[in-house]
Amino acid sequence: MLVLLPPSEGKASSGRGAPLKLEGLSLPGLTEARAAVLDELVELCAADEGKAREVLGLSEGLAGEVGKNAELRNAGARPAGEIYTGVLYDALGLADLDTAAKKRAVKSLVVFSGLWGAVRIGDRIPSYRCSMGVKLPGLGALGAYWRAPMAEVMPEAAGDGLVLDLRSSAYANAWKPKGEVAGRTATVRVLQSQIVNGVEKRSVVSHFNKATKGRLVRDLLQAGAAPAGPAELVEALGDLGFAVEAQAPAKAGKAWQLDVIVTEIH
Repeated sequence: MLVLLPPSEGKASSGRGAPLKLEGLSLPGLTEARAAVLDELVELCAADEGKAREVLGLSEGLAGEVGKNAELRNAGARPAGEIYTGVLYDALGLADLDTAAKKRAVKSLVVFSGLWGAVRIGDRIPSYRCSMGVKLPGLGALGAYWRAPMAEVMPEAAGDGLVLDLRSSAYANAWKPKGEVAGRTATVRVLQSQIVNGVEKRSVVSHFNKATKGRLVRDLLQAGAAPAGPAELVEALGDLGFAVEAQAPAKAGKAWQLDVIVTEIH
């Protein structure tokens, strides 16, 4: 099982570890593309804070993020699973998974990134600020920039098993599974069910969908679940207590859509 995650906008500090080694990151087919984004981002942030803030969409109060980007080559690096924070990662709780679940997480979790393309949670990276929605002056829109290198690398990373795609739309645009890979891919939507005047009403959960997705992944990892495909994933999630409704694709080459139904959001 390969689980595709979005990054968090906020990130933990880099710490005092050894600096980044691009060649040491997983998915080595992305190294050249990563180097190009890193070079332009560092140069931009070191040369002109005002322009960098504009390009990165940062307020004046976040000017420190520009300085952090300027020092990316020298900053300490930590496992990506420690760098990414926020609602999804809090619910996922990587730090207190049991030993076996941690090993599964290192093998199966991939985080998409405007700067790195995608990294595994064990990859050592510094804290940074660069979303997939950024348009760099030289390389252009990062969502479009990453499509070609991702198309080369991700099918191999997906192997022949289930792909559980939990990315937000901006990150999903960087790589869309195609062909037979798409047929064993499942995307997840979180819906809240409420009874209003005796009638069930469902609405898409926005912010708190991240917490549900984090708990979902955590439970799969802790249980040692290894669903072979979307249909088996639905069964595994049901066994874990999730209410799931699946919509199989109408034609080949499309992903499954899974709706996780919740009655409370937290």
